[in-house]
Amino acid sequence: MSETSQDALARLAALPTANIGDAMDRLGVLDSRIRPIWPGARVAGRAFTIWTRSGDNALIHQALDVVEPGDVIVVNGGGDESRALIGELIGQRAKNKGVAGFVIDGAVRDAGGLGEMGMPVFARAVTPAGPYKNGPGHLGRTVAVGGVAIAPGDLILGDADGVVVVPLADAERVAQAAEAVFVTEEGKRAAILESA
Repeated sequence: MSETSQDALARLAALPTANIGDAMDRLGVLDSRIRPIWPGARVAGRAFTIWTRSGDNALIHQALDVVEPGDVIVVNGGGDESRALIGELIGQRAKNKGVAGFVIDGAVRDAGGLGEMGMPVFARAVTPAGPYKNGPGHLGRTVAVGGVAIAPGDLILGDADGVVVVPLADAERVAQAAEAVFVTEEGKRAAILESA
């Protein structure tokens, strides 16, 4: 990632996802059912994309051999809520590799353990049912997650409100626009408090 993109990511990471979504005309916001699985989870990083068959995490295991520190593992799991694609063990392996977090259009498990280790995970559901490990799938392709197309390297931002995706090519422009939204809202908030 270029220095300019790194700077834009750092600036975006300091802002609420709502401001970023507003700055993108409310586009790039994932389905509201993809939520943080533990309170206070926040994520910011570049997308490492996975497309896997519903309920199967073989490709996630493969990804852990090639991800880079700062990557957010983004998984099109077909929205399947019946089988957890990751849990505490994969979470710890990912943490050891410097992964920034996970965004999964599917289910996960071990929510408590993932929270205790501080691994940010955003998913559609939580279930104790484990995954299959047969494949097939693909790494590093554009995927659809929560109704949004995400390309490898796009910027992923998540907080209590959910997840937004900033196309890498738009990172600097969106960072500037989101900062302007933040300043405007801070001014409105101050005016409201003054009038109370």
